[in-house]
Amino acid sequence: MIQAEADRDGDPRAGVWGIVLAAGGGQRFGASKQFSSLGKATLVERAVAAAAATCEGVVLVLPATRMWEGPPVDAVVVGAAHRSGSVRAALAAVPEAAEIIVVHGAAHPLASEELFRRIIGEVRSGAAAAAPGLPPSDVVAQVGDGDLTRLVGRDGLMTLQTPCAFRAPLLRAAHERAVEASEDIELVLALGATVRVVPGEPWNVHVVTPDDLALARWWDHRAW
Repeated sequence: MIQAEADRDGDPRAGVWGIVLAAGGGQRFGASKQFSSLGKATLVERAVAAAAATCEGVVLVLPATRMWEGPPVDAVVVGAAHRSGSVRAALAAVPEAAEIIVVHGAAHPLASEELFRRIIGEVRSGAAAAAPGLPPSDVVAQVGDGDLTRLVGRDGLMTLQTPCAFRAPLLRAAHERAVEASEDIELVLALGATVRVVPGEPWNVHVVTPDDLALARWWDHRAW
């Protein structure tokens, strides 16, 4: 179990650093979606705000062509061609004293502060890592060459969201191998770590397409 600095200075954010990934090119979206508006802010501004409210420090990863003019962050780094490279660039800016590192994607702009606290709490309580997930609501099938080959039972399946929290030494060790992966969870699993899954949020939409953004705006409007 991590003995958090929060127990000593009263700040629940102590020892926790957040990484917000916002360097993607938005190929499927058709533009850099992280800079699209959602309510009175952009997707990346929403993600940064949630991280800043729950983490002691925040490192933001942006494209080389972008300057940051949003809410204050502790560091801005330039992203790499692949997600793993972007995380490694951010890790270099996270203090060695950090105990827990939270990795969040700007493409999940509606993740609540409570969700951040939930995954952080799991790691504080002894988990190596924690991720939010929801059971799939649709039938899941495996397809090859356009033909359905088999149905996959939904029992035991989850769709994962961000943010995800990790013991800092574990995440650093996972990335020291310099292997490319679409998710940090995949890298820590390869080290034999156990990842705790907590209930996700249905409104924590993964914005990949313009239709996803429309859905996120609907959820955002509904919340108010």
